[in-house]
Amino acid sequence: MPAVTVDSILDLPRVQSPALDQLPRPVRSVTTAPSGFEGEGFPVRRAFAGVDLADLDPFIHMDQMGEVEYAPGEPKGTPWHPHRGFETVTYILDGTFVHQDSHGGGGVIKDGDTQWMTAGSGLLHIEAPPEELVVSGGLFHGVQLWVNLPSHLKMAQPRYQDIRGGEVGLLASHDGGALIRVIAGEVAGHAGPGTTHTPIALAHATVAPGARLSLPWRKDFNALVYVLAGSGHVGADRRPIRMGQLVTLGAGDLIEVTAAESQESRSPSLELFILGGAPIREPVAAYGPFVMNTRAELVKAFEDFQAGRLGVMPENPHTFLPRDNQPGHQVL
Repeated sequence: MPAVTVDSILDLPRVQSPALDQLPRPVRSVTTAPSGFEGEGFPVRRAFAGVDLADLDPFIHMDQMGEVEYAPGEPKGTPWHPHRGFETVTYILDGTFVHQDSHGGGGVIKDGDTQWMTAGSGLLHIEAPPEELVVSGGLFHGVQLWVNLPSHLKMAQPRYQDIRGGEVGLLASHDGGALIRVIAGEVAGHAGPGTTHTPIALAHATVAPGARLSLPWRKDFNALVYVLAGSGHVGADRRPIRMGQLVTLGAGDLIEVTAAESQESRSPSLELFILGGAPIREPVAAYGPFVMNTRAELVKAFEDFQAGRLGVMPENPHTFLPRDNQPGHQVL
């Protein structure tokens, strides 16, 4: 980590210096993600645990996957499983993950790539390390985010976006002390490659020791900051933050974060996953792999899955054509 970087950050477009009348968003809460296991047993931190869904809207769930150094034979993934009613966004900082779904999407993502899957009306999918990583072991670190869909898009046609690390928008903070990778939406006037059903913005920022990031943020979006690695302070009152903590912010003009002068040796900078969006403000009925609006819709999702209406496993799992020639594959 970081997965995507540049030789000279000073050559990048700059975020404008904050105006005197722009106010940092105040800190509403800082929570620490508990550790657990997902799928066949890979370690995760549950980033949103203990936070009210109303403060997260339009997001539903987020896991920090790893950071873990696997020994040979240890890498694990998830078995085939269904989804309906939302989108999954998987961002890989280190390591390699293979994805395949029953709608024809899939591919290999690694080192700064993002896989964006709109489950919509429903599909089956699997995520797993490639065979060579299972054999060799190695470093693995990523984030998986669930983005809700409004009721009129719950049954949208599934789609898949394959976002290469080299496609993300890159910009520097006003003083060159932070590198911002814009994955989706627009940040400080710079757009990321991800196409979103729900208006959101996603970014990964690396803040050098002692540097401050003042990032303009849309007033109609909520704002969340998750610490992937390192330590620092957030907000005008300089609340301390460290790896594995989620910050929810109140209303204002800027997200303001400062990296601590001294960072741990394995993470020389403060690494942040910054996200926000326009709240959907609809009822949420979520259980297991489905995110709907009502209990009746959840029951229908389970019935459709059990009846095979969400798709079937491909005949040749984990067999991929070149990324631009996959059947049903869409790069949007």
